[in-house]
Amino acid sequence: MPLRDLEIRALKPEARVYKRTDERGLYLEVHPNGSKLWRFKFAHLGKDKRIALGRYPEVGLADARRKRDEAREKLRDGVDPGAERKRAKLVAIFNAANTFGDIAKEYIDKMVIEGRADATTSKANWLLEQLAPIAASPIADLKPVEVLAALKRIEAKGKHETARRCRSFAGRVFRYAVATGRAEADPTAVLRGAIITPKTKHHSAILDPLAVGGLLRSIDDYAGHLVTRLAMQLLPHVMTRPGELRQAKWPEFDLENAVWKFPAERMKMRRPHAVPLSRQVVAYLVELKALTGPDGFVLPAFHTSRRSLSENTINQAFRRMGYAVGEVTAHGLRTTASTLLNESGKWSPDAIERSLAHADKDAVRGTYNRGFYWEERVAMHQWWSDYLDSLRASAPVAACA
Repeated sequence: MPLRDLEIRALKPEARVYKRTDERGLYLEVHPNGSKLWRFKFAHLGKDKRIALGRYPEVGLADARRKRDEAREKLRDGVDPGAERKRAKLVAIFNAANTFGDIAKEYIDKMVIEGRADATTSKANWLLEQLAPIAASPIADLKPVEVLAALKRIEAKGKHETARRCRSFAGRVFRYAVATGRAEADPTAVLRGAIITPKTKHHSAILDPLAVGGLLRSIDDYAGHLVTRLAMQLLPHVMTRPGELRQAKWPEFDLENAVWKFPAERMKMRRPHAVPLSRQVVAYLVELKALTGPDGFVLPAFHTSRRSLSENTINQAFRRMGYAVGEVTAHGLRTTASTLLNESGKWSPDAIERSLAHADKDAVRGTYNRGFYWEERVAMHQWWSDYLDSLRASAPVAACA
């Protein structure tokens, strides 16, 4: 006989669990602690099974019967409602474990295994930190508007370039998730144009030879930390990116043969690179080696030898010397070298580009030219150091605001 709501409310707990049957497999269990739990008993493929449908009175009689009928419909379609529920639970657990943050960390780990530069993976981790508002969300559930909200939060702080980079990074994470079966699409694809496009900013650089000489004189007179002064003295001569010099380690240098070799994983373009060392650079390095060698970082941090000099140290030193943000930067010294070397007319553009470790726009040409221009570059680096010395000798100390 079907149950009635009034009858269910009147049921009292007993010393042992007992049940009251409704109809078509639905029944109610009454436990000694007073709990009343709905169950649905059914047979599937010759086996008796049951599933829980909820607790009374949170799930009333009408709701329990509706859930029972839904389960019976699945049985008519040949689906085991108990097995389907377990699958749904596993999917929910899987989705919860595959948050945007989880997949992003997995993607960054993949970058490390592939040998990407430390600076690249560090930047990726930093971008993930900026995307904290969506990090805990299941990646398969994220919609474009949710990603956009996280990007707009960054943009509202005036960090337009950071927002752009975060959108690009998020897109790579979503595409990785799609490729590995954790997402269906990349929601950032429809966000192109939805955030502010930052204006391209070129690194500030001094291009007037007289002013370059003044800068070099100012560096020589720098009264701050000796390692910082030597870093600033080295950088104009070697033409590398500031981060490549900061991360340099002593085993990479062969001072006897005047060459600096560093592996592909430390290079932006993922290709091994070698820098000819002029006599001036070797002299600076000999002085440095007495301070920081013979192992570890050539330019260690002030407080620990286990880390390299901070990326802001050189630029902050320029500011203390009186140079404004728009006048000179550490990276801008590469622009100085490129401009003045090209204007000299003495060296082939290919040799200059190779010393700057720029990627060849022609991929095939870049492949076959990789080992060329070494002799020219050796001569060019020595000429460049001699030229810098002549500029420093002929110029007064730069007058800076």
